[in-house]
Amino acid sequence: MDDHDVLAERFEAHRARLRAVAYQTLGSASEADDAVQEAWLRLSRTDPDTIENLGGWLTTVVARVCLNMLQSRREQPVGMHLPESVVSDADGIDAESRALLADSIGPALLVILHTLAPAERLAFVLHDMFAVPFDDIAAIVGRSPAAARQLASRARRRVQGVTPALGTDLIRQRAIADAFLAAARNGDFDALLEALDPDVVVRSNGAEALRGAAAVAGRAFPFTRIAQVALPALINGAVGVVTAADGRPVTLVAFTITGAKIGAIDLIDDPRRIAEADLAILSR
Repeated sequence: MDDHDVLAERFEAHRARLRAVAYQTLGSASEADDAVQEAWLRLSRTDPDTIENLGGWLTTVVARVCLNMLQSRREQPVGMHLPESVVSDADGIDAESRALLADSIGPALLVILHTLAPAERLAFVLHDMFAVPFDDIAAIVGRSPAAARQLASRARRRVQGVTPALGTDLIRQRAIADAFLAAARNGDFDALLEALDPDVVVRSNGAEALRGAAAVAGRAFPFTRIAQVALPALINGAVGVVTAADGRPVTLVAFTITGAKIGAIDLIDDPRRIAEADLAILSR
């Protein structure tokens, strides 16, 4: 076995953990694979005798690659599309990597993580999920250890609010919203009308798009698809749902409910508006 084969064997011993770090940071199996592959390419161009701790070195490389990918991603527009699921078996997570993910990540957490700034997300994942010291995280994100600790702390507070407790009124509002989505999913025109205020308005990124219960019920196909793949959520304090792709929120639907009727439906797919929204995922 030559030196290259020995190095490859040592790298493979760390692959599952590196992929778990990348996947939990990026929320995408394909992007996680790209980050791990980049780490291998960099390792193959480096003298291994200069690396004291291979596992730590590889984790740092993967983390920096992921941070760059997150920062680049935030600069790119996200088109509106409705995935079949937030994270599916089709993502190709191997058994060992899936075992590393199972106890610490899920659709709700992925969506919330994607609302964080890249450095906050990375600090939280590295420290809280993989016990990377803040001194090491600081070097990756270009901050002091104290600042890195603050990044993780802010992220932790947001993540801990993933499933907030609902008051009686919000529980009632959620029931009304769920009834509307069920009617949309089942194509029940009469039930759609029952859930809607006669003068209901649908807004798309703040601009009025549709008005009137009959008009909304008659064009409920988008809500049919949303109802099939959405996670229940609080959006700026209002009951709603969120759809996601690769763990990223791509469409928010917020319901304004007065009395027992839906008076307004806000559809948000503008990445800037999504980033500014106060979003908390609810349990199903």
